[in-house]
Amino acid sequence: MSELTVAARYAKSIIDLAQEQNLVEPVKSDMELFLHTLKANPELKAVLANPIVSHSKKVKIIEEVFGKKINKVSLAFFTLMVNKSRGEVLYATAGEYVNMYDIKNNIVHASVASATALSDANQKKMIADIMAATGGTVKLETKVDPSLIGGFVLTVGDRQVDTSISSDLHKLKKEFAKRAASN
Repeated sequence: MSELTVAARYAKSIIDLAQEQNLVEPVKSDMELFLHTLKANPELKAVLANPIVSHSKKVKIIEEVFGKKINKVSLAFFTLMVNKSRGEVLYATAGEYVNMYDIKNNIVHASVASATALSDANQKKMIADIMAATGGTVKLETKVDPSLIGGFVLTVGDRQVDTSISSDLHKLKKEFAKRAASN
């Protein structure tokens, strides 16, 4: 079974438990903190995934790092996962919890790369357009990529809109090469 499938099953179980105890929001915050902490500390992620490190040591590390910062339900879940030899899927499980939360709450993640920073008006217009198209709440991540020369590349889920000048130039170059080869 793939790691993602296992993580999705565990995430479903913790989200169900959180719903029963009216803790969906706090547990989501805990999972985001966990993801952020492990992303910033790859060594910690490696230790929790390492089967050679004892369960008791992993539990102690989790308690030291997260014990006072997260809900008791989240801490108990992490401890249970470690004790069931599932430390290697903790990170993926936390990510799946956040994904499931977003799906249940119709939150759409979008990213836009533009040649220059987008103005607030442009960001608001883009968010409004995405909301109109998807019907969901939009979390927009922006980044500047000068290699685009002009325009932007918008990604929403598995869809992408590329209006960049660099993309147009690349298409033009391919068309010229195709025509030159056919002559």
